[in-house]
Amino acid sequence: MPSNLSNAPKIANQLLDWYSQNAREFPWRSHPEPYSVLVSEIMLQQTRMETVLPYYQRWMSAFPTLKELSESDLQEVLTLWEGLGFYGRARNLHKAAKLVLSDFNGQIPTTLAELETLPGVGRYTAAAVSSIAFGADEAAVDGNIRRVLSRLFNIEEPIRSTQAEESLWGLAEVLLPVGKAGDFNQALMDLGSLVCTPKKPVCIRCPLQKYCTSFGLGIQEERPVRAEKKPIPHKLVAAAIIRRTDGLFLLAQRPENGLFGGLWEFPGGKKENGETLQEALVREIQEELSAEIKVGEEFGSYQHTLSHFRFTLYAFHCTLIVGSQPKAIEVKDFVWVKPHEMKTYPMGKIDRLIAEELLSETK
Repeated sequence: MPSNLSNAPKIANQLLDWYSQNAREFPWRSHPEPYSVLVSEIMLQQTRMETVLPYYQRWMSAFPTLKELSESDLQEVLTLWEGLGFYGRARNLHKAAKLVLSDFNGQIPTTLAELETLPGVGRYTAAAVSSIAFGADEAAVDGNIRRVLSRLFNIEEPIRSTQAEESLWGLAEVLLPVGKAGDFNQALMDLGSLVCTPKKPVCIRCPLQKYCTSFGLGIQEERPVRAEKKPIPHKLVAAAIIRRTDGLFLLAQRPENGLFGGLWEFPGGKKENGETLQEALVREIQEELSAEIKVGEEFGSYQHTLSHFRFTLYAFHCTLIVGSQPKAIEVKDFVWVKPHEMKTYPMGKIDRLIAEELLSETK
């Protein structure tokens, strides 16, 4: 047990005093009702605050209540989420709304066990909603809090290791002031965002400086300890811009489960070993749409990095071979649309860029 943990009550009080003067203002803090807190916490998973804010405002305007979200169409949900990334969060939030209506009489559950039955709600999100929206005495540990606690108590294990994770949650629980969990958890988050930043922490402004073991040792920038990153795989992907003689373009809808689930795209897929990009495209269109195509000139190439791999997508102008008609085989659906109509179909970043370039070319 860290020696400075004996100062737990002083640490909590000092931090809460700092928070009362420095708390960031967010719409869900002004009105911390369960639905708004749940939406904000789901949106903030793996996404920066400044990116989330406009999305949150638009979301709450479109779906001001959980009931309205549950009754909405998934395509409308994905359209509002477009650009925020990690689209499984949007699908899970939509599913969670339906589950709350069917299994919890329309009321977001209050306990950790019940909250964690909702799609997309894990240990941290359940604790954040429970403490912030319901005032429950539950500790929460997110990325900011991990960093603060790893420096405060000089955690030497890699921050995402099982041992470090157990230590951090245990420390958060010991520090937690009874009856003030919501403010305390948010105070730790704000301290990590405003002062105890990933690079060059502003220790001179930290209310916990005198209790911080890493600061005392002069190693605050060496914490948290990160495990060595594995190389991110790079994939080559081909996409078909298939245009009919009437000027309409083919869009395919991805299956709802999996990467970019439910979004629309210019169909195609990953290049396999031994294939050219053009051969990969012919094969993918045959497998996904049971259609034969002729691959023409390259339209453009695009780079994109996801959390677990990066890819380069090459888009090609294509035409259907006479007599070939697409069918929804490995896609959920497909449509023929004009470029100006593509804005109504939710897409990932690269497909949206291609759609906008097509629109500018056809104006």
